[in-house]
Amino acid sequence: MSKVCRFLLLFGLGVTFTQPVFAQGTTWQDLTPDQQRVLKPFADRWEQLPTERQERLLNGLERWKNMTPDERKTARQRLEKWRNLPPEKRAQMRKRLDRFMSLPEDDRKAIRDRFRWFRDLPPGKREKLRQRWKNMSPADRQRFRERRERWRNATPEQRRMIRERLRQRFSR
Repeated sequence: MSKVCRFLLLFGLGVTFTQPVFAQGTTWQDLTPDQQRVLKPFADRWEQLPTERQERLLNGLERWKNMTPDERKTARQRLEKWRNLPPEKRAQMRKRLDRFMSLPEDDRKAIRDRFRWFRDLPPGKREKLRQRWKNMSPADRQRFRERRERWRNATPEQRRMIRERLRQRFSR
């Protein structure tokens, strides 16, 4: 098995949001020949792996098999980028992932949706937003978060009034 496949199984593809959770660990003999072939590096210690780790490996294997060639190419590029990160940065990213995974599903979905929105912006607009955020002080960032939360909790009528005030302010 290539190093790329192994890494993707261990790190990138181990986290899944849609795959079912197995009730108990899976024995090596329960795996299909194809699964055994790909997961061969784990054969001698498969039974000792925690159930959760077995699940992540099997789910990652399934996702890898269902990827298009372009998706696999992207995954390989991400693997290379991951390998080149310093250990401290990797640890920081793992902590962020743990924190993300501990959030309620609705919050994770909202974060994914915002990420997709940002990713789909034209590059120039993305960079402008990045620079704006970098130039904010911690207090400015906190005010921004508070305003965003007020907006989310506002009624349609309150939102209409806010928009109107902003139009008046910026049309002068």
